[in-house]
Amino acid sequence: MRLADIDTDHEPAEPPLCARPRGPRIIYRAARARDGADQGEVFHHAVLQGAAGHYSLAERETWAMALPRDGSAWTARQALYTTLVADCEGRCVGFLELDVPRGRVETLYVWPSLGRRGIGSTLLVHAERLLLEQGVTRISIVASAVLAQGLVHRGWTPLGDDWVERGGERLYRQRLEKRLVAVET
Repeated sequence: MRLADIDTDHEPAEPPLCARPRGPRIIYRAARARDGADQGEVFHHAVLQGAAGHYSLAERETWAMALPRDGSAWTARQALYTTLVADCEGRCVGFLELDVPRGRVETLYVWPSLGRRGIGSTLLVHAERLLLEQGVTRISIVASAVLAQGLVHRGWTPLGDDWVERGGERLYRQRLEKRLVAVET
């Protein structure tokens, strides 16, 4: 699968109305420059709201300051990492940044109200396929407490605890990896 294989073209829309009776219509594609502003908002809200059950307010506030909310900064990051987005009605509602040469997921965030619907898992599936096509056989991540348990349940191997300091707060994370195996069809 190439990035172009998951890409579709959309005109910008109003904020997504993804809470349909049958669930959101999500399209997975490569990030575009115009997604930067949405990425900043997804990150900010995922940290401050989505991580509330796992981190204190002080921890979440310092975490949210670790990366910018400004869209141009996220657009600039797209040049550093292969960035996949979950698109709902023309808006980025989740994204994953992938360092392909290192086989490493740098970031994975989903809009909090859309959590637990498989958006992050699907972004990971696309990332795994991209890595396999590049000959990479392992994927790694340093995951927050929000994400780590779910990854273990999906076959990721814990490699140990990790702590990062942000603004005087120590944030717990977990190092994980997964062996990638091509599925024959």
